[in-house]
Amino acid sequence: MTASPDRPHTVKRLAAGVVVHDDRVLVVRRSYREGFLPGVWGVPCGKLDEGERPEEAVLRELEEETGLKGQVLAAAGERVFVSEWDGRTVHSCQSNFLIRPLTFDVVLPEPDQAYRWVSTEKLEDAGLDEHNLGTIRQALKRPHEMSSASSRSRSR
Repeated sequence: MTASPDRPHTVKRLAAGVVVHDDRVLVVRRSYREGFLPGVWGVPCGKLDEGERPEEAVLRELEEETGLKGQVLAAAGERVFVSEWDGRTVHSCQSNFLIRPLTFDVVLPEPDQAYRWVSTEKLEDAGLDEHNLGTIRQALKRPHEMSSASSRSRSR
């Protein structure tokens, strides 16, 4: 992909974790001070560090954003989307994972954030945007075995 001089763009790799326990999904409200999507409810998600695999990034992001430790149960596909940020077009490829929490004491980094565990039967009424709702649906309905996902990513 190349950017036109008048319309630069960025390519971003993300990893998102759909944390499920007792038929409930963990959702977190972003800080209202965030520059991107302030106050939006969603699943823990963030950018991959250089050289980091998505499976590693999702667990790091989970701990950074919630204080929880988790275990990747399955790869749950990817979502590709385009957004605008700071005058740039951002092309994102988000790897999604189904996560089992290993700890349960949620600690959020910002005082204006919030979290809740939402029943899988009440996701439609949880105030989630279509992107986060789609990510959760993808993880709950179509998980793929980690071994096959890992071998595919290594062969690229």
